[in-house]
This record gives sequence, C-alpha cells and structure tokens, in this order.
Amino acid sequence: MRYEEVVSNVCVYGFDESVRGSKYPMATDLSKVSEEVTERTLKLANAPAGSGHDNFLNGVIVQFDLTFTNKAWVEAERYHFLDFVSSQSTMHRITKFDLDRAYIEYTDPRIIEIMKEKTKEYNDLQNDIKRLQEEGKDTGTLMSVAAEKYLEILYSNPAGFKLTARMTTNYRQLKTIYAQRKNHRLPEWRAFCEWIETLPNADFITKTMR
Repeated sequence: MRYEEVVSNVCVYGFDESVRGSKYPMATDLSKVSEEVTERTLKLANAPAGSGHDNFLNGVIVQFDLTFTNKAWVEAERYHFLDFVSSQSTMHRITKFDLDRAYIEYTDPRIIEIMKEKTKEYNDLQNDIKRLQEEGKDTGTLMSVAAEKYLEILYSNPAGFKLTARMTTNYRQLKTIYAQRKNHRLPEWRAFCEWIETLPNADFITKTMR
C-alpha cells in the first residue's frame, strides 16, 4: 500500500516559528534568535518522548485528509492530539456509497455482496415509501421496517470499510505515532508512517533518541 492511498491534501504550519521558539530558553536577546535548524534544535526534537525537551514540536501543525478503514480508525482514536476536523459518515450515508470501491482489498467479497444486497433492499424500501407518500397512503409500517434494515446495515458493515476524515495534529504527536506504528501489522499504519518520513525535517519525528 502506498502512502498516497491513505494521506492527501497535506498542509504544514508554524515550522519556522516553532524552531525559533525552541531557542527561547537559552536566549536573552530575542532579536538574535533565528529560524535556522541547528544541532541543538535537532537534539531537542529527538529527545525521548515524555521528557518535555521536544515540546516545541507541538507548534508544528499538520493538517491532512486521512483515509482509513474502520479497523484502523478505532486504533487512531487512542491518540488524543490527532483531532478530527470533519469526516465522512456511515451513520448518514452508508446506503449511498459505491460499495464496489468502499472496502480495502482484504475484505471478503462475499461480505461485500451481502452488504450490496442489504443496501439495495433498504433503497428499494425508501423508493416504496416515497411512492406511497406521494399517493397519500400510510407508510408507518414500511418506515419501521426501513429503520430496522438501516440498523442491520450499520451493524453488519465490515471493518474493511474505508472513510476519509480531515485531521489536524502536530509533529510531537506524529513522533509518538511513528514510534508505535511504523512496524504495525495493518498496512495502513505502515503507509501512514512512510508518509511521515516525507514531511519537512522528518528527522525531527523519526530519529528519537533512546
């Protein structure tokens, strides 16, 4: 899996300003503080996680679109500083996706066919409800059946379903993610870590001292 399949539309903010800020503790005249990445800057960035010396990395903000499966999203939610800006929604739109394209390649095709059958049944019910409403007929029973069918679809949807969200985080959180996920069993996490390696001055993130 290529990292372009999971990450897109990347923006990085505050890099130079944060590098400059990393020098404040040792500065007496801020007019002489530069945005140059020095050996000390790299040493601070590579300090062990939790030491506090890499705190300036909080100021390097990264925003991007992230496409993960349900399986990977559950794991991503453990990171408190990997924040959702907005995301696609199965709750609102599960019956409108192109299911032939919505799943990772490891999803059993038989399960996909079941999901396609269930969504077709639901959409057919919705069409019947609309027609009966236009005819002025009672739709209470069909609406109850459709509501149950929708829940059935939501709860049957396999972990291989892909959703895209707009995310915001920072270099310090990416440093934690990289250390924990670069050799992960899920290909999505490995691809995500490969993307991290392409960021400006990625060695701030990837070369933590032990």
